[in-house]
Formats: sequence, structure tokens, C-alpha cells
Amino acid sequence: MSRSKPLSPDVEWLELATTAQDWKKADPSLLKTMLVQMQIIRSFEESVLELTAEGLVHGPAHSSIGQEGGAVGSAVMLRPGDGVNGSHRGHHQFLAKGLAYLARTTGGTMDPVDPVSAEVQAYLQRTLAEILGLDQGFSHGRGGSMHLQWMEAGALGTNAIVGGGVPLAAGNAWAQKHAPTSDAGTDITVSYFGDGATNIGSVLETMNLAAAWKLPLCFFIENNLYAVSTHVSEVTAESRLSGRGPGFGIRSWRVDGMDPLAVHLAMAQATAHMRSGGGPTLIEVEVYRYLHQNGPFPGSAFGYRTKDEENAWHKRDPIVRVTKELKKLGYLDDAVITQMTDKIKQACTLSVTELTEQDPDGKIGKRRIRPALWPDASFVDIGVRSDLSELESARTEEESSFTGELAKGKFIDAIADVMQARMDADKSIVVMGEDVHRLKGGTNGATRGLKEAHPERVLGTPISENAFAGLAGGIAMDGRFKPVIEFMYADFMWVAGDQLFNQIAKARHMFGGSGDVPLVLRSKVAMGTGYGSQHSMDPAGIFATSAGWRVVAPSTPFDYVGLMNAALAINDPVVIIEHVDLYTSTGTVPVQDFDFQIPFGKAAIRRTGKALTILTYGAMVQPTLDAVGDTGTDAEVVDLRWLDKASIDWDTIEASIKKTNNILIVEQGTRGTSYGGWLSDEIQRRCFDYLDYPIQRVLGGEASPSISKVLERAAFAGRPEIAAALKAIKEDQGL
Repeated sequence: MSRSKPLSPDVEWLELATTAQDWKKADPSLLKTMLVQMQIIRSFEESVLELTAEGLVHGPAHSSIGQEGGAVGSAVMLRPGDGVNGSHRGHHQFLAKGLAYLARTTGGTMDPVDPVSAEVQAYLQRTLAEILGLDQGFSHGRGGSMHLQWMEAGALGTNAIVGGGVPLAAGNAWAQKHAPTSDAGTDITVSYFGDGATNIGSVLETMNLAAAWKLPLCFFIENNLYAVSTHVSEVTAESRLSGRGPGFGIRSWRVDGMDPLAVHLAMAQATAHMRSGGGPTLIEVEVYRYLHQNGPFPGSAFGYRTKDEENAWHKRDPIVRVTKELKKLGYLDDAVITQMTDKIKQACTLSVTELTEQDPDGKIGKRRIRPALWPDASFVDIGVRSDLSELESARTEEESSFTGELAKGKFIDAIADVMQARMDADKSIVVMGEDVHRLKGGTNGATRGLKEAHPERVLGTPISENAFAGLAGGIAMDGRFKPVIEFMYADFMWVAGDQLFNQIAKARHMFGGSGDVPLVLRSKVAMGTGYGSQHSMDPAGIFATSAGWRVVAPSTPFDYVGLMNAALAINDPVVIIEHVDLYTSTGTVPVQDFDFQIPFGKAAIRRTGKALTILTYGAMVQPTLDAVGDTGTDAEVVDLRWLDKASIDWDTIEASIKKTNNILIVEQGTRGTSYGGWLSDEIQRRCFDYLDYPIQRVLGGEASPSISKVLERAAFAGRPEIAAALKAIKEDQGL
């Protein structure tokens, strides 16, 4: 007979509810402050819905009416150094953190007698301006309703992707824990998300990572029971969503979110746990979204829930609950409450009045946005990337003019050596990835010696690219550290696609254009190694289409040193594309001086010629030079080095084309994700008048490389394919 025994989590999973005694013991100023803040949020949201009904909110307006108790109960006690981020339904989260920040000058309290200070009035107007898409908004109107950020107040940014902000919050928490300041480890981060996000992979990955690394991060679930119209019980067998936490070793609470004091008490316990180094926490609050997913109508109007259900939840309204308790305890009377509500509504009305006016072409009472408040259309592409002022004092070198000591060395050693030099000099650099801390430098040796020299800043991660890429993004946006992450294979970018392309790439521009995102992603191309279709891609073509990323591809050890240094200096996300074929190659490397950069945006002419311009990069540079020699072609070979649209060296490219009137683009990878596709289009637009022949290309086939040695080799381009193309060009053109 087998034997069995029941198992239980190693952490507490608690349901917390208040008693009458809790309300009596509560600080009266706390209860009053929560009432003021909830009423401000409620009245603000009513103003937003009013403008939505008039067609003045462009895009969605996800109302948080009914959910104020969870946000205020959790944020009212947060410190200025604490951070929060939130979801697409995030007005209440953003306002709660901002109001708590503004209340810091009055001991964290707000007075119902005088609920709206000048600072609060300005905050309401600026928030409304952002939701309306106006220039005076926090992000100059770019973020709108779903992307609200005020970094000064610790509001890290709400997020339109369900669960998308959770890995970023983990990065902020990591930075808080490791910051070289006296309060290191005592600040916390709260990530707000809804019931739907508890089934998202990035959220679950982040729970695991945060628990493994004991990050001061609170996973705050606002369980409002519905996605758009689908009930939580339809999509998960365990609808007590706080049950997610114990499975990852995270101490968890389940609370009635319509009771702000209960939320506050649970948050107090969670905060004490996190500030003392206990690691992450999870709080599930049961709240109710009074209205439909978007807009001013109730869910019952769309048939997926009943009016009786809605009425039952309305009777548990958090504002009504706190008001009732304050009156019962004799702390407030009806007159003060009425005056408070009127003053708050007047403040919201004033914000609307400042941003709108009578439409001169409409009926009396029809409003429009004040035309002068719109952002200028010329602002549309400003702030996609850094202005590169951080490179103004950079020391740049080329191998041909370098005066320091040089020697022959391996490409892979150059990677490890420059990282060692930079980490020695810059205590803000953090390296993370799978197995980077083991195997004498990871799976290829690129992180050799780093863990031994800097044990706290070389982090071996779980196999969860979405989580640790997003965590690195959060670290970068915090600004106190510079993350360098390694993807073992470039194909893994698809696993982390949301974090790389929706979050990291867009963050600066989406939040107004001024927020730095200093992050480096190292990854390798592995064509020819037999790893097959899912471990072999060249990612250059994908990253080149994502505004916000800079892309570099070194072809020599010397260039790798300079390009890595430049990447670490730039306040943008930079992907460094490596290749397994280069790792064991040898070239000229510095012996002691690893402190230079390759000039920004400068290609290298590896061979001069007059009959044909060849553009290539990375591991295809040497095969191209070899094929040119094999065929005796009078070609000019340009090593692009900088590949993205904002960094590529058009001056060198155009000068060469004007000389040769003829161009060939050489790359190794497949057609579908090719880099040369967009490059051909750009050249056609820029240089059409100088081309005597169609743009020609060498690249792989349609299918990704497969496991079979024969089929793999047939799928990608190399020296023989380049030589064949050159012979055909010479024959066709009579060169």
C-alpha cells in the first residue's frame, strides 16, 4: 500500500476582515483621509465619463468607479520612495499614489473640511489633461487614459497590456532593494492588476522570480470578477485568486476591497513583511466594477450580469461604508460630508472648465477641447530615442588609429574582458541571464570571471525571458542601475516579445519622451550549429522595425569592445547581435585599454572598390571579403556596425553608392525576418537616382534552418552563395 500525507504551503494564506473594534481603534485622520481620497477619485471619474459621453475622450475610458477602496486603502500609507504601477483601468491607482504623495507635507493626511489644496487641484487638472491627450498632461498627451506616469510621486506608469507592467514593477523593486543608499531595502513597489492578469504568463513568471530573489514587491490583485464580460469563474478553477501566491512561496491575503480599512490593515501587514526583508507579498481584494469595461453604461446594459447583482454591490459601496463609520464614531457629520463632496466636485468641474470651452460651431452647452491645449503635431516623433547628449564627451577609437597596446585574441574573450572592465569601473552595471553565473562564463564563456569579481551584480535567472527582460526594463527605468541581459539564443526574443517591444522599446516615447531606458541585450545567432528552427534566427530585421531599440553587430573583437562601451553609455535600449561563428575567431584586441567607444553611427569600410558597394554586418563581413577575393570583384565592402534606422551611417552608404552606382546587400538569415528588406526600401528612396542596377541581395531561404546538416546549410547564406552572386553580377553587368 502506498502512503500519502497532506501537504500545505510554507507561507500564510489569510483572509482578513475588520471588526467594529478595528474601526474604533483606527486613527480618525486615516479614516477621513481615505474618505477624501476616494471621493476625489469618484468625482474625477464622473467628470471623465461626462466628457466621454460628449466624445471628448479620444480612445477608451476604463472607469474605476466602485474600485476606489482597494486603491486608496493600499496606497494611503505608502511613502514617497515607494513605487506603484498599474493596469489599463488605472486612474484610481494613479490618483491614490499621487494624492498620498501630495499629502506628505501634511503628515499623510487630508482634511474633509479643506479637501482640495492648490497642489491637488493642479494634479487633477494635469491628470485630466493627460487623459484627454493634451500637452499639459504628464506625458504631453501621449499616454492618455491607459498610460499614466508621474515618476516624482512614485507612479511608475499604468499599462495597457494585461499583466504587462508586473515584470517592470519587479525591476523597480530590485533597484529599491539594492540601491546604494541608506534606505536600501526599505522602499517597496506595488503592482496593481486585475483578475485577468492572474492567468498571464508574465505575471506568474514574475511571482516566481520575485519570490526567488525576495524582492519587496506586492502583487495587488483587484478582482472585480469580470474581464470584459467573462466571469472569473469561467476562466479558472480556483477563483480565490490569492491562492496563486502560496504556490510560489509568497505570503498572501484575501480581503473585501469594498472595506478600505480592511485593505489598509492587510497592506500594513504586507508592508511590514516587505520592508523587513521578507520578500514579496500578494493581496487579493474583491471589488466591483460598477460600469462596463469602457464607457458610462453598466454591465447589465450588455446582458452579461443582472441589475440585481449590481444593486447588491452598490449597497457595499466603499465611500458609503467609510462615511457611515465616520458618522457612527462621531468624527464627521452630514454637513461636513456634504461640503466636502461639493468642494471636490467643484474642483473636478474647474479642471474640466480649464481644458474645454463652448464649441463655436455647436449648440449652446456643446463643449470642445480648447484648441491651444493640443500638443503640436511636430511633437509626434520627438523623444523616441535619447538625444545622445550622454555621448558628447566620449572617447572614440578605430582599430586603424588606436595607439594603445594590441595583441591577438579571441572574440569571446573580448566580450568577457570589456564587461569586466566596465563592471570594475561602474558599480551600476548588473548582468543577468540563464547560467551567466555558472559554467566559467555561461554557455559560451562571455561572462567569464564576472560572478567571482561582482557576485551581487551577476544574476543567474530562471528560464523565464519575459520576466527577467521586463525586470531589467524596470531596473533601467528606475535609473540607478544599468542592466545587461543575455538571451542564450536570439529566437527567445519571441518569448519576451511584449516586454521587449511593447514595454522597453516604447516606454520613453509613450511617457513623454524624457525618461531614459539604459539597457543592453546581448544575444547570439546560431545558424550552422544544428540547433534547428527555434535556435538559429538573426534578429536584426525584427529589432530594426521597433522604434526605440538601437542595434549593433560587431564583426571584430576590437569593435566589440568599442560597441559594448557605446551601448552601455547610451540611455536607450541597445541590442548587441553576436554570432557563434565569431566566438572562436581571433583578431586584434586591446591588452589593457578597454575604455574607448566605436564612433556612434559610423560604419567601417573594410575594402575599397569602384564597381560595387556591398553592405553587410557581423559574421558575414569576413565571408564577404573572402568571396570578393575569390571572384576578383572590384567591390567596396561596408561593415555597417550600427543597424537601426536612427543610427545607421547613411553618409558612408550614400557616398559609396554615388561612387559605384551599384549595390549588393549580404546577410545570412531567412527572407521572412530579413534585415535587408527594410534597408533595400530605404536605399531605393534615398539613392534611386544614383543606381544603375536594381538593388541586389544575398540571403537565406524562406524556411528557418532545420536540424538536418544538409537542410540547415541550404537554408542560410554563406561564402559560396556570396561568391555565386558576385559571379552573376559580374557576368550580367560586364564588370
